[in-house]
Amino acid sequence: MTSRSRSIAKTHLPDGGPYRLIVGISGASGIVYGVRMLQVLRDAGVETHLVMSKSAEVTLAYETDLKVAAVKALAHTVYANTDMAAAISSGSFKTGGMIIAPCSIRTVSEIATGVTSSLLSRAADVVLKERRRLVLMVRESPLHTGHLRTLTQASEIGAIIAPPLPGFYAKPESIEDLVDHTVGRVLDLFDLDLGLVRRWGEPGGHFPAVKPRLPRRQG
Repeated sequence: MTSRSRSIAKTHLPDGGPYRLIVGISGASGIVYGVRMLQVLRDAGVETHLVMSKSAEVTLAYETDLKVAAVKALAHTVYANTDMAAAISSGSFKTGGMIIAPCSIRTVSEIATGVTSSLLSRAADVVLKERRRLVLMVRESPLHTGHLRTLTQASEIGAIIAPPLPGFYAKPESIEDLVDHTVGRVLDLFDLDLGLVRRWGEPGGHFPAVKPRLPRRQG
């Protein structure tokens, strides 16, 4: 069975309902991660529920040539970030979890403290209280101590902190390769293998990694 067929097989929840994932997009840099996430999940038959912040729409214009409508068209269902009565604001609406890609420090702060001032943070809070999987692709660097404490607090209440850091052992040849590897590794956390990752020690990957040449010692 190929990785592709494994991924398509997981399109339903244990109760027989459609396999749903919530995709949140905040205003942090790196909006390509959220867009690519929506693309691959759509192609795999996963039902995606999208919520974008207004800042995300601004970032989209800065970092891509895409229109907001084109991104929203990738999702099964789209919610306004102000719609606190949306389906994803209730724990009774079953999902496989939520990915925020990218995730700003402000968004992490709201999640870590239980503040639900928008649907983005409310949906994340619901995922945590229902003991579902929440993955935060935090895009910020460098991090000061306050940031680190906030990330620790989010982790302590159940969030998975997954900064978009590519693996260079796969010898990426383009930005697309870097993005796909990172998106694929995040989807691994939901047991979704969409064939995006060139895995260490497996065919198509590199084993061992190329050892960098170190400068010769003088004297």
